[in-house]
Amino acid sequence: MNNTFFRKTFLEKTLVQNQQGFSLIEILIALTLLAVVGTFVGGKFFENLEEGKIKSARIQMSNMDSRLKDFRRRCGFYPTSEQGLEALVTKPTGGRECKDYPASGFIEGEAIPKDPWENDFIYESDGKTFNISSLGPDGEAGGDGNNADIFFKTPKGGGAAPTAGGAASGAEAGGGTEAAPAE
Repeated sequence: MNNTFFRKTFLEKTLVQNQQGFSLIEILIALTLLAVVGTFVGGKFFENLEEGKIKSARIQMSNMDSRLKDFRRRCGFYPTSEQGLEALVTKPTGGRECKDYPASGFIEGEAIPKDPWENDFIYESDGKTFNISSLGPDGEAGGDGNNADIFFKTPKGGGAAPTAGGAASGAEAGGGTEAAPAE
């Protein structure tokens, strides 16, 4: 019996000693490894998020292209830079007159959509051709990589700056270094 009591007491002490948990160093090592992995995963997530916004801007430009083509079919010309994209929402009062302008406009709602970074799109047109651009994620003219300006059509000269007269809804016009054709 004494031998059984000894075994039972020894086993209880061993189990209690083994169930003390992790040391502080082990916990800190695990947290450090999680932080390192989280940095890589988080960085890739934000990079993909920015690329998604750039694609979204191109899709919005493509949708505006369709509306501008509808405008041209009904009116015989594209809105000029002075008339801007607002001509898709309300009938232009200056410049050439559109005699067949629909009462509801060409875009539902009361405002032209903004780019994914909440900036106005830049619209340039002479009434015969047009281009739409966005200043991109940084909201400033120019830039490289993901911060480059986004163009619906490649500007003549491979990245010429939009003119100040081509700003839509009071947006500051700026230049771009990267042309992005519509998808």
